[in-house]
Amino acid sequence: MTRQIRWGILSTANIGRKRVIPAIKESRNGFAAAVASRGLEAAQSFAAEMDIPTAYGSYEALIADPDVDAIYIPLPNRLHAGWSLKCAEAGKPTLCEKPLAANAAEAQTMVDAFAERGVLFAEAFMYRFHPQTLRVKALLDEGAIGPLKTMTAAFSFYLDDARAAHDIRLSKTLAGGSLMDVGCYCVNVMRLMTGEEPEAAAALALDWSSGVDETLAGVLRFPSGVVAHFDSSVRGFLAHRYELRGETGRLVVGQGFVMGPDGDTTLRLEKNDGSVQTITIPAANSYTLMVEDFAAALLDGRPPRFSPQDGVLNMAVIDRLLASL
Repeated sequence: MTRQIRWGILSTANIGRKRVIPAIKESRNGFAAAVASRGLEAAQSFAAEMDIPTAYGSYEALIADPDVDAIYIPLPNRLHAGWSLKCAEAGKPTLCEKPLAANAAEAQTMVDAFAERGVLFAEAFMYRFHPQTLRVKALLDEGAIGPLKTMTAAFSFYLDDARAAHDIRLSKTLAGGSLMDVGCYCVNVMRLMTGEEPEAAAALALDWSSGVDETLAGVLRFPSGVVAHFDSSVRGFLAHRYELRGETGRLVVGQGFVMGPDGDTTLRLEKNDGSVQTITIPAANSYTLMVEDFAAALLDGRPPRFSPQDGVLNMAVIDRLLASL
């Protein structure tokens, strides 16, 4: 294998078009070599648009291509498990979009399949790779706000009725809903910052006309005593933020999950003594950092930065929140 891996993109989903394929093209150690759709014409059109050399009219054909080193899966949530298992069976290292599966049991099956074959597998939670997230975690661990007591988070955006009628994120069949689509980030960052798994989880939801939660609020309690609460919505004003409050201060992260690649971000650190510090984080492309880490892990024969088992644990919390409804 060369020092650049050859990526295959399993579907022509918008997240690939807008975010991940451009990130792969900007990466130091990978390039987009092939794309597959359920029909050859759609794949060829997408490949021409995105300047990808090879197009396949089936997912199976891409997985079987010996000139593809790794596969990125941006399919709807319900399809993650089935196609990830096919990648594992073919020995193809795979980066799968979040949330990892439709539930924790599916996610565990996926993780086990790759582990049994010694094949690299990871969940695509890009925000974790951004230097802002690393800085927040470092400040917390250094005691910048004292012992953590509470966390809050929100991730919402607005789908109008015309879009919502056909959007896969509001499909019960495809395991949609606000918690699965964006609330999963809130759960993930709370687990990341506390370094713990919640001992209690509960949620309330509104807007079930589509058959899935369109707006949801959840609360988690962690073994250390931290209480965290969040809201998610696909029918609300755009927000993606989180806040950590400790005994001696708080950290406010205004752009918590989708940080633009071309603009700096800022953290606000407030202390009990009245001091306020604005910390600037230089611009970075979290998607590029994510695909570079996966490619480096494959090239160097090391695990990914975040264990795929973390995806199972995140799904377990989501399962508990949904069950509480």
